[in-house]
Amino acid sequence: MTDPVIAGVDGSPASLCAARHAAQAAARHGSPLVLVHGYLHAFGYGIPINPYDGELPGPNEEGERMLVETAAQLQAAEPGLVVQTRQVAAGGAPTLIEESRHAELVVVGSRGHGGFAGLLLGSVSSQVAGHAHCPVLVVRPPDAPIDTDGPVLVGIDGSAHADHALHVAADEAASRGTGLAVLHVWWPSPMRDGADGGDGARQDAAELLSAAVSAVRGRHPQLPVEERPMEGVEADAVMVEASRKASLVVAGSRGRGGFTGLLLGSVSQTLVHHAHCPVLVARPHSHR
Repeated sequence: MTDPVIAGVDGSPASLCAARHAAQAAARHGSPLVLVHGYLHAFGYGIPINPYDGELPGPNEEGERMLVETAAQLQAAEPGLVVQTRQVAAGGAPTLIEESRHAELVVVGSRGHGGFAGLLLGSVSSQVAGHAHCPVLVVRPPDAPIDTDGPVLVGIDGSAHADHALHVAADEAASRGTGLAVLHVWWPSPMRDGADGGDGARQDAAELLSAAVSAVRGRHPQLPVEERPMEGVEADAVMVEASRKASLVVAGSRGRGGFTGLLLGSVSQTLVHHAHCPVLVARPHSHR
């Protein structure tokens, strides 16, 4: 049996929507689905913890009922899907990060219970996207129906992380039976392109996209692939706008530029907070 797809559920609409995405992903990958509920808030919120009692509280009946009901709904929607459930005496983020060590994919909603209403991404989702040991699917927006009409969208910049994201995106598009859109954001450099009006930058973009498409077609010769050279200053804003007509956007865990200590690059951070479709952060599997 392959590594499982892990979905964090807490009973919130966002997490239940994420569980439905996780069930579809597990069916595509031929993987079992594991629904995990970390029932301890980081500060004991909602759980009556006695500071003089050395033992952690056990799994609660409400959480178990929620898991059983969710599993039954997903199995009805995806016949043949193997669904397991478990509660873990830990916070949501630490639980999912630990589970990711032996997972095919971790799926989280963009918001769950708790936190502040104005936040676009919950703390659990943000931590898992930045620290997991496998790819992470952040379901955005949290309550939208699953859209399969648009292509899988991926941005490239010539970095190793972007190359990895490109191949993950191609595999996803092939498994979903949809097309792949490969986007590169370019902008003329005043130092180099001042005299030619940006022709040099435009040509570099065309060559980068052509090489990327050739690499994809080497693995997926029948996959429809669209090249999208986009002129713009802010790559993250261009990617967010392009995500409006995509079924999925795939982001590398880092790209060019920024600080080496960051676990997510600026474009990836922006996408997981603001994209108009689910975002797959193409983190490599640390156990493979």
